[in-house]
Amino acid sequence: MENIKSETYRKGLALLNQLHGGQAGEQLVNNLQDICPDFVDMTIEWAMQGIMARPGLDLLTREYLLIASCTTLGHTVPQLKAHIDAALKLGATKQQIVEVILQMTFYAGGAAVSNALAYAKEVFQHHNI
Repeated sequence: MENIKSETYRKGLALLNQLHGGQAGEQLVNNLQDICPDFVDMTIEWAMQGIMARPGLDLLTREYLLIASCTTLGHTVPQLKAHIDAALKLGATKQQIVEVILQMTFYAGGAAVSNALAYAKEVFQHHNI
């Protein structure tokens, strides 16, 4: 049973590094490893390998959905920025990300969309786009 967990963890960690390596992935591990290492393991095994790696939707579509969800929630700024960054790594354009956020206007409200666009601008500037 331990080998199954190790393989799931290894694959989940590889996907986390592909999408969020260099910043958000390491931040998650570093910020939470001391206080709740189980949450780190759950995120890597369940969220990354269990959900993100499922067949049926490609990774970029999943990132668009997460950007939309973070916009709607309105209080997930680090996650929103991380998913915008991951979408860019996967080939999304600035215009596509802006459209995903703008699409949430009637569901999340103007303030949430305005804030999300401002945070997106920060990520775009970091990428020089």
